[in-house]
Amino acid sequence: MVNQLRTDILKALKESAGHVSGEALSRHLGTSRVAIWKHIRRLRQDGYAIESSSLGYRLNSSPNLLLPYEFPGMEQKIHHSSEVSSTMDIARELARNGAAAGTVVIAESQSRGRGRLERKWYSPQGGIYLSIILRPQVTPAYAPRINLMVAVAIARTIRELFGLKAELKWPNDVLIEGKKVCGILAEMDAEMDMVNYVSVGIGLNANAVVSGHEENAVSLREKVGREISRKEFCNSALRAIEEIQIMLTGADLLDEWRDLSSTLNREVRITAPGEVIEGQAVDIDDHGALMVKTGDGVLRHIFAGDCIHLR
Repeated sequence: MVNQLRTDILKALKESAGHVSGEALSRHLGTSRVAIWKHIRRLRQDGYAIESSSLGYRLNSSPNLLLPYEFPGMEQKIHHSSEVSSTMDIARELARNGAAAGTVVIAESQSRGRGRLERKWYSPQGGIYLSIILRPQVTPAYAPRINLMVAVAIARTIRELFGLKAELKWPNDVLIEGKKVCGILAEMDAEMDMVNYVSVGIGLNANAVVSGHEENAVSLREKVGREISRKEFCNSALRAIEEIQIMLTGADLLDEWRDLSSTLNREVRITAPGEVIEGQAVDIDDHGALMVKTGDGVLRHIFAGDCIHLR
């Protein structure tokens, strides 16, 4: 749990145009100057460059890390680590132990990051690797929509921040010019008539150069031509996910996914459990399943599978 006093000190320093005296901080936050000094020291250990002088304290710079303090209003829900095996593993344990909806696990790198079908996800420093715990009040039938919802939020964020034409490939990829920039993985715990929780993992190629490591992949840095602010992206994306959740069971979510889709109206090959299906992707149904019209005219509803766009 992030110390609230430390959060309040950092907030006061960020909002100040100059120095803030220890006495002013002590009075404003209702604590001793010794306590202020101790928390300043801890913030410095976390990488915040805080100058101290006879005038007081001044924040000169913040570390290029996705620390809880960089998420105003969400600090208490952020679990940050420099490296983990997988943020999904930690999110699963937190969810099983009752973590609240909106809890976010963030790591600067992953040693065993994974995508769908247990594929390895290249997770070096500079990327964005996070898992968010959701507790939607829906039946399991709506679970496939959660992937669509988060994908729409990520594509929205990329378009709004960078003006890039992010598109969605069913079931869980975000593409830029046909290359994968983000993968989404959802794991659900449910009963027959209700979802207990869903952990959604997001792996985004932000500032790391991935084109030489991952086939048909690209990073935002490679497309934008400069290093991007991971803090800005994460804050924007998490807000977008929060806002779009109200659309989870409505038609608007499906309409927006259709508008962003690179899969619809294309010939596709789907490797589904026990079979391979080829045909034209014509739509998604109310539950988020891909509707594929096969060569013999049969309309298939596919809830899970590996999708390849055919020329």
